[in-house]
Amino acid sequence: MEQGADSLRDQRKRETSRALTSAARRLTTEKGFAGFTVEELCAEVGVSRRTFFNYFESKENAVFGFATIDSRQEALEEAFVTESGPLLDDFIRLTILRFGLFNPLEDAAELFAVIEQEPRLLKAAFEQLAKNERRDIELISQRVGDAEDVELHAEVMVQSVGALVRLSVDQLLHHHSTESFEALIRRRLEIARSVYTPTPVSTPTQKAD
Repeated sequence: MEQGADSLRDQRKRETSRALTSAARRLTTEKGFAGFTVEELCAEVGVSRRTFFNYFESKENAVFGFATIDSRQEALEEAFVTESGPLLDDFIRLTILRFGLFNPLEDAAELFAVIEQEPRLLKAAFEQLAKNERRDIELISQRVGDAEDVELHAEVMVQSVGALVRLSVDQLLHHHSTESFEALIRRRLEIARSVYTPTPVSTPTQKAD
């Protein structure tokens, strides 16, 4: 029963988060990003300013839907830290599962329209993406422990997988791929493995005299 109650609370939190983001985007479209305050946004949704900052660090994050950490995401990340499989494979799996929780394709058109109207919001988006990358670097470092150059290795992995994510999302958004995000990123991962795997150099056979 307690688990069901927790799930219901989490569901209500997600609904409030979505309502705040929806209202923030609508107000941005109608009034411009500078044309409304956090207080006015809260009044639209019927929540307090304090509640707003429990969900979002800033008005910009509300527009993008960058909510504070989701309990489902926390559970996935905690599981990743304790897993013992191949690190890269486990990190790809975490990336795929998180994509399933927060599919950015669902409201991409709405978000692009807001950015087109308010291009300065891109700065906040890039800052949040950089913050997410730092979080992933910390997760990998925590899992690996005291290995040599652990943070550097984690940084390279996060940046490399991030590039695969961007390529896969671009394929879905702009090339209307019928493949799933998982299929696209796993295919690109296999190609990346082949690119970084040294190819044996064949030596020419000598002709007999």
